[in-house]
Amino acid sequence: MASARRIYLDCYSGAAGDMLLGALVDVGLPVDDLTRALGALPVSGWRLRAERVTRQGVSGTRLWVDTDVAGQHGRHLSDILALVRGSGLPPQVVAQVSAVFGRLAEAEAAVHGAAIGEVHFHEVGALDSIVDIVGCVWGLHALGVTEVFSSALPLGEGWVETDHGRLPLPAPATLKLLAGIGAPIKPLDVQVELVTPTAAALLAELATFVQPPLILEAVGYGFGKKELAWPNAVRAWLGCRPGVTEPDVAVDHDAVVLLECNLDDTTGEVLGYAMERLLSAGALDVWFTPIQMKKNRPASKLSVLVQPALAADLAHLMLQETTTLGVRQTLVDRIKAGREWIPVETEWGLVTAKVKRLRGRPVSVSPEYEECAALARQTGVPLLEIYAAAQTAAREKLG
Repeated sequence: MASARRIYLDCYSGAAGDMLLGALVDVGLPVDDLTRALGALPVSGWRLRAERVTRQGVSGTRLWVDTDVAGQHGRHLSDILALVRGSGLPPQVVAQVSAVFGRLAEAEAAVHGAAIGEVHFHEVGALDSIVDIVGCVWGLHALGVTEVFSSALPLGEGWVETDHGRLPLPAPATLKLLAGIGAPIKPLDVQVELVTPTAAALLAELATFVQPPLILEAVGYGFGKKELAWPNAVRAWLGCRPGVTEPDVAVDHDAVVLLECNLDDTTGEVLGYAMERLLSAGALDVWFTPIQMKKNRPASKLSVLVQPALAADLAHLMLQETTTLGVRQTLVDRIKAGREWIPVETEWGLVTAKVKRLRGRPVSVSPEYEECAALARQTGVPLLEIYAAAQTAAREKLG
């Protein structure tokens, strides 16, 4: 599997879950591998079928998810999360799939005025949509994609028939998802749904909406069901960051946002609470630096590292929970060691260990603190003893 790749999703005709998945297949994801991976889901009654099509002189992949009628029913968020978490898929895939469905549940709850736990997915809870979402996340993982980018999204007009009745386009859930991340949109005068809630949730969670510099390796087209006056497809541009060569790549790269503000009139209690809120809201890291401000006043600089999709929300949280009048925002490149999560058995229970890799070789192992601490509380065994046992078990498993 290649690593440290980036992909640009050129959604000139909008996007649907099957179009995104078809584009990944067309750019090099083997359908047999995808089918085997999706077979880990504890559900049946579905089959993938890839068809080679040509529209307006452009050739690409039309991916079909054939399902039994019994598979086409709604599910609650808890039902879907249980399916994914019981699948045995890689932890990072499970986490991203869960986040995509979580976003979708939040949007549906807001649109319909319900609690997240009460949201009953209809179209998106159907089996074909579950396959689309899990397939896209796993497919990006299998292709070695660590950075996902997207073009601006065209939104059609008109009406769509749903289990809730006739709704205006763009679908309310789609608009809510895109508004939540400030996604760029553009007009396209066509009376048809161009961006589905499934695609909106995937792009909102996974993508940064800019066109990146790219050393291009392959281009693929994932065609949709609708016949339009142009090739109705998502076009995927697959490659790597300039200056990074494949396959002998030592580290991964991604783009993150650094948020900062200076505080000279805030108590330690307020700073501690702000850190707690920011980490709970999805910050990758939060830290304080002692600084001097005007008139030599001692102060603290609050720094927050966050994925681009959450930058606006966390900047607002910084304004809300501290006395600052402004937040600085910088897009930065991050160089990361490879990592994976493996389950290991100890005599007191199962623990997940994070493995740091360089050039594919494991160089360190860190058991998850919260899991070790939970076992220590349950058993009365010292935390350090459980931590050491998990670390030893992980190293033995890695050989």
